[in-house]
This record gives sequence, C-alpha cells and structure tokens, in this order.
Amino acid sequence: MACILLLNYTMKKTIFALLALSALLSGCSKPAPPAEPIRAVKVMTVGATAFSSGYEFAGEVRAQTESRLGFRVGGKIIRRQAELGQRVKAGQVLAEIDPQDFKLAADAARAQLQAAATNRDLAAADFKRYKELKEQNFISNAELERREATVKAAQAQFDQARSQLSVQGNQASYASLTANAAGVVTAIEAEPGQVVTAGAPVVRIAADGARDVVFSVPEDRLASFKPGLAVKVRGWAQQAELSATVREVAASADPITRTYQIKVSLDASNAALPLGATVYVLPQGAGSASGGLGAEGVQVIKLPTSALRQEGKSSAVWVLDQASMTVRSQTIQIATADGNEAVIAAGLQPGMLVVTAGVHVLSTGQKVTIYEPKVPLAPVARAQTAINSVANDVAAIRLGAAASAPAAAVPAASAVNR
Repeated sequence: MACILLLNYTMKKTIFALLALSALLSGCSKPAPPAEPIRAVKVMTVGATAFSSGYEFAGEVRAQTESRLGFRVGGKIIRRQAELGQRVKAGQVLAEIDPQDFKLAADAARAQLQAAATNRDLAAADFKRYKELKEQNFISNAELERREATVKAAQAQFDQARSQLSVQGNQASYASLTANAAGVVTAIEAEPGQVVTAGAPVVRIAADGARDVVFSVPEDRLASFKPGLAVKVRGWAQQAELSATVREVAASADPITRTYQIKVSLDASNAALPLGATVYVLPQGAGSASGGLGAEGVQVIKLPTSALRQEGKSSAVWVLDQASMTVRSQTIQIATADGNEAVIAAGLQPGMLVVTAGVHVLSTGQKVTIYEPKVPLAPVARAQTAINSVANDVAAIRLGAAASAPAAAVPAASAVNR
C-alpha cells in the first residue's frame, strides 16, 4: 500500500514538473506574426492617348512704348493732375512744380538783356562819332578800330543776354510736365510736396497702340526663340488663342533671376487686351518643346504622377496580375510631362493594369484587391418616417384599449352570475 502511495506521489510530481516546463517554454517562444492585410488599391488600364502638350510660359501684357516722364528741371511739386489709370492726351498737363524761382530768373535775364542793349547802342553811337572824326583826319585808324571792337563786344553781350533770356523762359515752361503721347497712366512715382531732381520719374505712361507680351525663359530654352518665331497667346480669362510673333530676344540674362526676357508682338487687332493682364505663350515649332516626341497628336502612354515611384535610380510602377491578384514592380522610362501626367517612353504596353494610388505601402508579390468606391445610400425622408411612427403609435394605443375592454367586462359578469 505504501509503495502504491509513493508511486502516485512520484507520478503527480513528474506531471506537475512537465506542466511547469511546458508553460515556461511557451512563455519564452515568440508569438506568430500577424497575417499581412490585403490592401485595396486603385488601378487603371494602360492605353494610348494623343499627346497635346508643349512648353507654356506665363507672360504679362505691356505697351510697346512705355515712358517714365519727369521734369527737365528740379523743384518742389505743387500740383499733380494725373491719376493712376487715367487716360491722357498728348500735351495734357500731368504735374507742376513751383515756378517762382524760374520767373525771377527770367526777370533777371530780361534786365540783363536791357542793359546789354543799352551798352550796344552807346557803343554804336560812339563808333559813329569816331568814324566822322576819322573822315576829317582828326583821329588815327587805330582809335577807330578800337571803337569798332567795342561795338562788336557790346553786340555779343547783347546776343548772350538774349539767349540767356530764352533759356530762362524755357526753364519756366519746364515747370509743367506734359504727356508726350496719348495713353494710360500706369504708375505714379512722386506726390505733391515732394522735391524732385531734374529727370526723376514722376508719371509713367503706356502709349496707345501696339502691345507686347513680355515673359522670361531659362537658358536651356533660349535657343528655341528667334525674332520672327510664331507663337500662340492665350489669355487667363479666355480660352481663345491669338497669333503673335517674337519681336525681341534679350542679349544678356537678368542679373537677379538669370533668365532671358522675350518680347512677343501682338497684332493691332489684339491690342484690346488689358495692360498687365496675365497670358500664356505657347511656342510654335520650338524644336525641343515636346521632348523629342514629334508633333502634337502622336499616340503615347500617359500615367498620373501618383502612380510613379522611385526604385533606385530608375522610375517604376506597380503592375497588377489579375490571375493571382498580386503586384509586381515594373521599371519605366519617362519622356516628358503633359500637365499633371507623365508621358511614358518605354516599359508599359496597352492593356496592363497599373496601380495609381497606394503605391508607397506595397511590396513585390503582395496580394491586393481592387478598390471599389462605396455607393451612397438613398436619403431617407425623416419627416415621413416621423409621421409613420406617430401613426403607428396611435394605432397601437387604440388596439390596446380595444383588447383590454372585454377582459375587464368578463369578471364583472361572472360576479353577477355568482
């Protein structure tokens, strides 16, 4: 009996040790990794479409002749008649400076002229007397020649004073700034009360007539533009394209932006474009505008930029295998851009399914499902639901009242019978 009890005790102790060991081993082992979720992706079927893109530059409409007008003399501005955006005519007064100093200078020049005229007349009268004396041989030739020289000097002083008076008269007229041509005031650069120097810009005028579109191009596109090149101009607020030609190409780069300015001349019929308007210039026949794809309309493969990813030094996309519903990486070659799409030169064939969204979370051979947008449920009329609910409640109350009335009457009848 004691042996049996000892054997049972030994077996139980062994079982407990095994259980403890198994629990310890199970606690030390790593848990199994969770299964990778099957992701939903958006795909598109690769197909050939027409290429219709080129380089487009943003420009600004300006007048071919734009003058920055300033006074020919310095002074304090006392009045400015021109306003921004005002249409002016040739000869119209735009601004005035204080003319008082010029009037005083003109008066001084006028007085000097009178003094010079008096000296000239006196010298002429003196020369006349000495000439009569010479005819009577009372004076020598040298004395007569001296008087003649005095007359010539007096005449020269008179001519100088007269010219000085004309200059001072012009200075007084320069106190008024006038428009050199009909046009529109595009800038005001000085205000009344401001003291300006001679030539300092005060008013800027865009002359009426032909218009230019001015834009800048980088150095690698400069060779595509030559004077006389035909371009298309499209306004920001209108889709109609206007014909224009390149009029001027800058010979040197802008020192700040390091770009080259191009001026495109619009036809006289297109001069109605507002000054300062933003337009888009599309070169016609610029050799490298289509990235070597040839003329517009050629059939190419295009993908949205969201489908592209970088794989090393190459560009790649995810291609979906419908049989296994897995994705594989496909290296591609990009030719150029067409708006927000990339033009593919090599690597894809029409009919392939390419992932266009969620490319950053995929891996080679990963199982995926095609994303299907949820169809919104038809909206429920809340008012009708509320009416039906109230009607159902009223009907239930009435049915409950009708059902409880006979049950209450039966016990009463039984009591009477008893």
